[in-house]
Amino acid sequence: MKSTLNVSLLNTTTQFEQVATIVAQRVAHLLCAEVFVVDQHACVIASSNPKLVKLYFNHIYQQNSLNYIRFPLSFNTQIGEVIISKPHNGEVISPRLVQEVVELVINQTTVIDTLLNQHQLKDKFIYNLLHNLIDEETTVARYSKLLGIDLNPPRAVILINAADYILISNISHQYKQENIENLIQQRANLVIGSIVSFFQLPNDTICAYLGDGEVVVLKASDTKNLGNWANRGDVPEQCSSSWANLTALKRAARALLMRLQDDTGTSINIGIGRYHPGIRGLAQSYQDARAALSLGSRFRGHNQVHCLDGLGIAAFIGIGDERTKIELATYLLSPLDHEPELIATLDAFFAEDCCPSTTANRLSIHRNTLSYRLDKINLLTGFNPRRFDDAVQMRLALLLRKLSNSR
Repeated sequence: MKSTLNVSLLNTTTQFEQVATIVAQRVAHLLCAEVFVVDQHACVIASSNPKLVKLYFNHIYQQNSLNYIRFPLSFNTQIGEVIISKPHNGEVISPRLVQEVVELVINQTTVIDTLLNQHQLKDKFIYNLLHNLIDEETTVARYSKLLGIDLNPPRAVILINAADYILISNISHQYKQENIENLIQQRANLVIGSIVSFFQLPNDTICAYLGDGEVVVLKASDTKNLGNWANRGDVPEQCSSSWANLTALKRAARALLMRLQDDTGTSINIGIGRYHPGIRGLAQSYQDARAALSLGSRFRGHNQVHCLDGLGIAAFIGIGDERTKIELATYLLSPLDHEPELIATLDAFFAEDCCPSTTANRLSIHRNTLSYRLDKINLLTGFNPRRFDDAVQMRLALLLRKLSNSR
């Protein structure tokens, strides 16, 4: 596996310093006292007086050490102490009360920090998974279990572009960069919360913020998990598993789009990926969703759900992967798999430049018979061979399917 995730998991020293800084600031504010957090070597790593950080506490306050109350602090593998002076306002506080305040602050800080780090690790893990940056499936299984992500159900990718809402393009320049990043993360979390609520999920472990205003959902795509949006006859019986339940998934995505538009009040675009088997299939589904989102946004506009099978000619032109093109062509023509007469009619119709009279003569049939066959093709596939865009798409699909069969 790439080193980035391992570094994040092992970088406890930086996390310990962050926790120490928060503890020092909060305890100092609550007790109106000077507070220090020192490491195991008595070096000050956080203080209500920033000038004293990185100095050794025993050297600074050697003569007055009896005027301080000390409590142990541990976080992951790091240990240290919290040292509190008497309150500045002269108020007398019992050591027991001081201890309870310190323990409460430490517990709150470490719990929040752990949750934040877990969310960051989850986002990083899903990003690496979708971009094929993890080499071994055993590593995927180990980290998914650690982060509470169930990858056993068949899943397809829903990619949501909510940049108009998350990236806050009109934000005032008076905000510091770190504040802007916090606001962006908060808005991304709000989008994820809306998704979790819509799908009635127990938690947000299968959602992640990928950056650049994009949120991804690893949606369980089997019939059971899409039951609210599935209808009989959605998928032809001969359709491959990669396209199974895609119609129901698109219905779910359209309903989700309406929810997100209501919740954010901004433009939203959604790309749908097909289901692909296996752990590595998620990366393929992501590539489908990314291609659909990119091409759909350019050619179909905003506030829509985009999928490869609904992009028309743009899909065959814009997709670089030949295998995906062939699979798309096979899927679009799958309703005609058991209709060789209709396939022959299409071939003849295109060979005669879509001219009904010459096509009828070529096939030795009446023009009314040809019209009936073309209507049936339209009914089965949803494409009308008499319309230019549909005809071009079907022509490309026929050529790609023949190319696949010849191989």
